Amino acid sequence: MKATVFILQRLYHDRSAFIGLVLITLLFLTAILAPLLSTFPDAVWDFNPKDRLLPPGTQYLFGTDRMGADVYSRVLFGARITIVTAVIAVGVSLLIGVPIGLVAGYYQSWVSELLMRVSDIFLAVPQVVLAIAIAQTLGPSLNNVILALSLTYWPWFTRLVYAETRSLKNEVFIESAIALGAKPWRVIVFHILPNVSSPIIVRTSIGMGFTILTAAALGFLGLGAPAPAPEWGRMISESREFLPEAWWYAAAPGFAIFLVVMGFNLLGDGLRDILDPRIRRASREHN
Repeated sequence: MKATVFILQRLYHDRSAFIGLVLITLLFLTAILAPLLSTFPDAVWDFNPKDRLLPPGTQYLFGTDRMGADVYSRVLFGARITIVTAVIAVGVSLLIGVPIGLVAGYYQSWVSELLMRVSDIFLAVPQVVLAIAIAQTLGPSLNNVILALSLTYWPWFTRLVYAETRSLKNEVFIESAIALGAKPWRVIVFHILPNVSSPIIVRTSIGMGFTILTAAALGFLGLGAPAPAPEWGRMISESREFLPEAWWYAAAPGFAIFLVVMGFNLLGDGLRDILDPRIRRASREHN
């Protein structure tokens, strides 16, 4: 509890990190309250030819799309798809990457080397390219996008946890626990994992933003949730043939992606400054 209060206090005094926290909070509130905040919640998936491609106004705040649906309402409901995609993909990556990094970093064996070489193979290919290849092979759907993102992001957690575990393994408190007869699983779970939680939290925050951006790219290429789902990347892709006249069609989801990704990046940078003692110490010496 005290650690949480300390982090929140530091975030409040860090202007950029606080802005990021506010943006992320607004994203989650928007997703939860989408039916209440949207002006036409029942018409998100409808086709209204008479209201097709209307500019922003009092009735339609962000204008309408090619189907005549309210862009403002579709952007709000699209926040739900964005959160579900990012949370599940990053969560699965955590469940895969962190245990592999802990085991590979603690044990020195051919199994550890094999696990790290597999992660290196994944890291050798840009995540976007690999995710596109997987999603294209499996077919366009939201589930396949989540699977593609999960399969391509776990090595980042593995490499991070592996390096931190290798460093901590030589610390005095770890050697003391081993000398007192602590079993390897107990050392990993109760001594190493809590001490690598800070970089994991930072990587998770930054990874959320990068995952959202990659998911939007897959949606833009037609590999995400099929129409008429209000997915932000697909909305931008559909708007291309109506630019620049219907500029609002692409501007609304594009600006939403920009704000969300920036929010997670700002929060991640702020958490890194707060949770990394070396950065805090350097900051104090500078001041």
